[in-house]
Amino acid sequence: MKGEPWRAALVVLRGVAQVMFQPNAATGLLFVAGLAVGSPLVAFGAVFGSMIGAGTALLCKFPRDDIEQGIYGFNSALVGVAPLVLLQPRPMTWLAIAIGCVLAAVVTRLCRRFAPFPTYTAPFVVVTWGLLLAIHGLAGHEIDAPAGPSPVSEGSLAGFFAEVLSGEAEVWLEASPLTGLLFLIGIALSDWRHATTAAIGSMAGTLLASYHRDPESSIALGLYGYNAALAAMAIWLARPSLVPVLLAAAISVPLTEFFPKSLGLPALTAPFVAASWIVLALIALDPYLQRRGTARP
Repeated sequence: MKGEPWRAALVVLRGVAQVMFQPNAATGLLFVAGLAVGSPLVAFGAVFGSMIGAGTALLCKFPRDDIEQGIYGFNSALVGVAPLVLLQPRPMTWLAIAIGCVLAAVVTRLCRRFAPFPTYTAPFVVVTWGLLLAIHGLAGHEIDAPAGPSPVSEGSLAGFFAEVLSGEAEVWLEASPLTGLLFLIGIALSDWRHATTAAIGSMAGTLLASYHRDPESSIALGLYGYNAALAAMAIWLARPSLVPVLLAAAISVPLTEFFPKSLGLPALTAPFVAASWIVLALIALDPYLQRRGTARP
């Protein structure tokens, strides 16, 4: 990528897009635009993280094709965002981001070499949890970002669709329906089926959370939609059929509800990863689910 800034920019944007399974630079650009709607600083964090992840992979001579497709950018991009949302932007926060983005790329490579199953955003989750534990151990919770105002559920059809779109936005820890809409448009530019699956997943998660009478403010934030959207997309890629897709979305909701808050750590995308693993195991064990479609590479 040296001497070719445009090519490097495409790799960085693909890394951003790969957070939602799209190796498409235009998708990544719309993701960055969506993040900038909520916070230009967070948008910068996504680009910065993907850049560090790709740069680390290049220096460590990871497979070039994977680098070009943004595989080593997406976990690092998420690590670049999470501390800026959860913590105040102090020098310690930026140092943690830089270290975490390098670690995320390395852990991604180790997982791709040795894990017998898809690891998805597990490297982001593990690295971010470690960073938060270390930062809180050094600086206490005074470094935490102040909590914003809790949104109010409107209880209308328009309010429901706003919650669904917020579910898409929460993939990147944002809660803006406009951000979520830009994300869906970005996914559709790459593959309309994936955008449809993401919307179905967020709808299913939001409806199930409402049926379970989960806190309305959490539903309005999209907290039960984003893991469902990601799980639905992940399973569609493995088994393109509605039954396992809806199953994955549904399983993600109780995992989000019962995530052990006593640990003092945010759930992040851990429920998505766990739900996807559970459904992949069920597909491997259940001949009926195996017949519900043909696996994609």
